[in-house]
Amino acid sequence: MGLYEELLQELNGLSDLDYAAFHSKLLHNPSIKVIGVRTPLLRSLAKSYAARIQELFALPNEYYEVTFLKLTAAANLPYERFVDIVDDCVALIDNWACCDCFKAACIKKHRQEFLPFIKAYLGVNKEFYQRFSLVTLLHFYVEEKYLNLIFDSVERADTSFYYVHMAAAWLIAEVLVKHYEKGVEYLKQGKLDIKTHNKAISKACESYRLTDEQKKELKGLKRP
Repeated sequence: MGLYEELLQELNGLSDLDYAAFHSKLLHNPSIKVIGVRTPLLRSLAKSYAARIQELFALPNEYYEVTFLKLTAAANLPYERFVDIVDDCVALIDNWACCDCFKAACIKKHRQEFLPFIKAYLGVNKEFYQRFSLVTLLHFYVEEKYLNLIFDSVERADTSFYYVHMAAAWLIAEVLVKHYEKGVEYLKQGKLDIKTHNKAISKACESYRLTDEQKKELKGLKRP
């Protein structure tokens, strides 16, 4: 039995058909085939395939779970090995779930070194390249010294893409939660498109980490 057949057999053994139907709807992309394996099980399974990552990447991208395993296995690599294949990884992403779960812990200790990748992907006119850049900023860069980079990045992003718009709003909302005064100062400049500006405020107001007074101020900054 080849690796692909072995992997599919293992995935089908972990499948939950009700979950498959539920997750398929969440992905909003009927072309993506979902076996129905829950994320914690996929993360655990990815560890067992980490030593075979080259073989894993040679397999077809027929199912959501196989793509997820590739990305998760890559995210567990040391930084030097991760950056060797990150271009291949980002090229695989075709849905928000794989994008948002593709969180390589090694970036945290190499944030300056990884910035050229973030900037490069943000310049690609593809929805999930740009979302990956913004979500990576959200995961690892929401600190005061990176705020200008974050503001520049959301302005560069093409928010006509739905999932880029949502990522940009999510990122600014996180800035508001962690660096409220700086975030409010940025919003008052009116540099974001109205849709993303207002969505960022709405998402920030969902957070329990902001006070009622702060939420009231933010709601007053919504644009018509």
